[in-house]
Amino acid sequence: MYPEHTPHVPVQRAVEVHQPTPYPLAVAAPSPVVPMPPGTVPAVASIVLPDGRVVTGYAIEPARPAPVTAKPAVSRVAVNVALGGVGFLAVCGGLILLTSFIAALTAFITQLIILAAVTFGGWIAVQIFSTSGHEGGTTVNIRKAVIKRNHFNG
Repeated sequence: MYPEHTPHVPVQRAVEVHQPTPYPLAVAAPSPVVPMPPGTVPAVASIVLPDGRVVTGYAIEPARPAPVTAKPAVSRVAVNVALGGVGFLAVCGGLILLTSFIAALTAFITQLIILAAVTFGGWIAVQIFSTSGHEGGTTVNIRKAVIKRNHFNG
């Protein structure tokens, strides 16, 4: 037989019942009461809904935007750029002074070396070419030497 011609027979199934497990209520600490000076308690407002229900509660004031702080006349970026330029100029001036100092020191040391060379060289020249001096030096007599076939006969 075809399935569309078979009578529908409901199947009996076992019924399972699930009972909810109650959780113990956690007792929260009471929230602190903020003391308010008298006269600042907000007014209670009641609203009638279209279906006739009345909702009562405190009126909520709309949030006010934070006051706009006045912007300075000059931006911080411009101030930072200007301070960076001043610092750069100070460094450049210091470098110019440093290089001038190094050049002057080099010239001074060069002049000292030249002065020492001239003084010491003049002293040596006077010692060599002076005729007045002590006569007690060593005398070396050089006589004729005969050099024959790479042999020195003295």
